[in-house]
Amino acid sequence: MPLVGFCLACCRCCGYCGGHMYQEQTKAVHCHRRGLYWATLLTTLVILAGNICMFFTNQLLKVSVEDSSVELSNRLGNLQTYLTAVPHQIDSVLIESNKTVDEVTRSLNDIGPLLGREIQRSLEGPLNPALKSVSDIAKVVNRTSVLLVGLNSTLTQLQSDVTVVQANVSSVRDSINSTLRYPDCNGCSAYQSELERLTFDTTITIPSLNELQSAVDDVTKANLNSKVKEGEYLFASIPQRVTNDTRDMVQNVKQQLEVIKRQISLVKGYIPVSALSKISDTLGEAQRYIDMYSPQAEWVEMIRWGVGIILSCVVLLVVVCNLLGLFLGLVGLSPQDDPTERSGTANCAGTFLMAGAGLSFLFSWLFMLVVLILFLLGGNVYTLVCQPWRSGQLLQFVDTPGLIPGFNLREILGLKSNLPLIEVYNECEQNRPLWTTFHLYELIDLNDLLNVSKYKEEIQQQFDSNEIKLPTITLLTPEIRKQLHSFSDMVHDADISSVTQQIKIISSINLTEIAGMLDQLATVQNNTGIQKRLTQEAEDLRGIQSGIVTTIIPQLTQLNSNIYALSVVASEINGTVGDVLNKVGTAQDFLNTNTTQIVKAASRGFLDCQMGYFTKYADWANLTITQQIGRCGPVAEAVDSAEVVVCSNMVESLNAFWFSLGWCMIFLVPSIIFSIKLAKFYRRMKHSDVYENHIAMNILPQAQVKPY
Repeated sequence: MPLVGFCLACCRCCGYCGGHMYQEQTKAVHCHRRGLYWATLLTTLVILAGNICMFFTNQLLKVSVEDSSVELSNRLGNLQTYLTAVPHQIDSVLIESNKTVDEVTRSLNDIGPLLGREIQRSLEGPLNPALKSVSDIAKVVNRTSVLLVGLNSTLTQLQSDVTVVQANVSSVRDSINSTLRYPDCNGCSAYQSELERLTFDTTITIPSLNELQSAVDDVTKANLNSKVKEGEYLFASIPQRVTNDTRDMVQNVKQQLEVIKRQISLVKGYIPVSALSKISDTLGEAQRYIDMYSPQAEWVEMIRWGVGIILSCVVLLVVVCNLLGLFLGLVGLSPQDDPTERSGTANCAGTFLMAGAGLSFLFSWLFMLVVLILFLLGGNVYTLVCQPWRSGQLLQFVDTPGLIPGFNLREILGLKSNLPLIEVYNECEQNRPLWTTFHLYELIDLNDLLNVSKYKEEIQQQFDSNEIKLPTITLLTPEIRKQLHSFSDMVHDADISSVTQQIKIISSINLTEIAGMLDQLATVQNNTGIQKRLTQEAEDLRGIQSGIVTTIIPQLTQLNSNIYALSVVASEINGTVGDVLNKVGTAQDFLNTNTTQIVKAASRGFLDCQMGYFTKYADWANLTITQQIGRCGPVAEAVDSAEVVVCSNMVESLNAFWFSLGWCMIFLVPSIIFSIKLAKFYRRMKHSDVYENHIAMNILPQAQVKPY
């Protein structure tokens, strides 16, 4: 292009190729100028659009390059975090197994309270009511014993006081009888029959009281409360008995737990964690290189950006020259002016158009060279790298055997089948776990490693062979049951109603009435001695009655209260003793027949509970390892991010820049042609060519022929 421009310049200097400063004026000169004007304007606008794209894509490429190092470094850091997290995730699964083993070990150490409490729950249903009923009947017996003691004491004191009263009454009766027999006693014979009422010859007896007291004493000697405490103590000692009887078995089971713990820890040994560590180290080295060379890359990118700006400014200069020429030509050209007399503005317009054409000739070779180099670079990178990268062919190419020495996933991981990179990428794109992505099931029989059922049988045998001997709990001996039956029968046979009748008889005795009759009899006596004697005997009867009221009646009230309390207790005892013996018999039969089965069932339940921890852990660990650990979505994201940084941002921006430059370069050719042709319509010519568009025509008169 510079050579063509040089030849064109020489040709124009010689007066050819439009270089002769003469413009022929024709009818179509203005139409031709307008056509060239619009063609030049349109071409310039198209070049301007391409130039704007040059500025934009040049800046976009600069930003992409500046951000690429940070983006790649972040992605590599994310990958390193991911690769570092995978071993930690595996360790967390193994740590959880240690927690499970420790939890079961703690349960075994507390087997006494745990298993013993479970056995107690099974026994306390029939045992607690029986013990409570025995405790209740013991309280009844104690209350009955207290009542009998009080009753006997009251009866003894009452009988003593009654004997005194009887003696006093007999003495007064004999004295009255002697007085009434005096001959001088007026009307005394009529009172001989009333004297028969003056008696206190009565006693209070309770049938079978001694037998009842003997039965109560026998039951009291049996000490039912001690039997209750003994049963409660034996019941409470079950956890300690379980601890003592299972000590050797617990040690054997703990050894089995250590075997299970070591077996589960083998999982990490089968997973190629070392390969992940090597990859992480490689990524760390790459990240260090990126950080090391990022300043140099940014410096080179700054130079490239400056060159792009210069190229864009050169194109912009051509556009500015064209636009100035078009504007000045539109403003400064007058169509009626002679070409040799055109204005300086119009002449400047032609000069700017020629300058734009000259710049185009001068720099077109540089534009072509830049477009060629960038086309070869960006186009080949896009075709050979970006498109295969997006379609997956690049990964297939990288996976070609022998292309990268020593790179073979099957050999690195020790797999039995081939593992293409494209398959790994597709799995990671779906965020699949490492287990399925890297075919780790070919390396590890996870179901066998986490199969705790094979250990359960051996531990079950340990539990079955161990015998837990619970203490024999005897609630009530046959002798005590017989004594309770006798006690119940004695209470039932006690005739309490006769005692109540005796109390009523004693309470009905009233010596005051007889004393009143004696006072009446004394008033009709003439013999003063007899009168005084009768009066004294009446006072003696009143004194005895007063003693009865103050001494005998309170004791009768207390006796009646004791009898009533004893009758209330007696009404409860028959049913209470029967209920106690029924509950005790049921509980004793339950203990004798079901204790062994309860211990075995509780042991199986305890074992199932502990092994349930392992079963739940094995299911959780299997699910976590096969579906959760190492979800490799970050790997696919890193690959996609690298593709976006390299291809979508950098390569496409580079291709857009050379395409925009090529766009401008293509339209520079018609721009040169149109600018050179249009410049002649604006530049001042040296030679004039006048063309009259309207010529005045004179009408010639027609010749007239005269007639002859």
